[in-house]
Amino acid sequence: MGTTTISADGKTRCKWCDAAPEFDVYHDTEWGFPVGDDRRLFEKICLEGFQSGLSWRTILTKRENFRTVFHNFDFDLVAEFTDRDAERLLRDAGIIRHRGKIEAIINNAKRAREMVALEGSLAAYFWQFEPREDSVAKPQTASMSEISVALSKDLKKRGWKFVGPTTVYAFMQAMGLINDHAEGCFMRPVIDAARREFERP
Repeated sequence: MGTTTISADGKTRCKWCDAAPEFDVYHDTEWGFPVGDDRRLFEKICLEGFQSGLSWRTILTKRENFRTVFHNFDFDLVAEFTDRDAERLLRDAGIIRHRGKIEAIINNAKRAREMVALEGSLAAYFWQFEPREDSVAKPQTASMSEISVALSKDLKKRGWKFVGPTTVYAFMQAMGLINDHAEGCFMRPVIDAARREFERP
């Protein structure tokens, strides 16, 4: 099976766009573009953690609700959440009501705050794990890598949760640490150009 598809608008996209109509916009405007904003990075790694065991369509459908209840993923605010906040979120049908994942977000917000104090920013930390282009697997042939394993291990050492190597690899794809758009996808050269122009922190 090929890794691309021709969409209704005639554009060639990554095959996974066939799974849901709303994926086209996410694919064309977000997935793989390099991110240097700490709040957006925190959102992306949190949502990838929430996706574990679920479909990305479920996460996208609920994303605005996630943004509302987690204060647009301002980790300084989320780090102050209490057990009462966690219980409140467990009753909120607008998000994924999974105790472990909710508690992980609150924990990771605290760890993110610590990371900023140590590294200067989340962006400075994550971008130091950018792999060499010649070491990256052929697009959409891997679900983890040596780098995602190393990054996962380091995050766990720092106390982060729900950051296994597969989740971290999906995060790397989403935030542009690698360009995993399929060969032939019309967005692959767009992302290549965006990565060339992106100023690493």
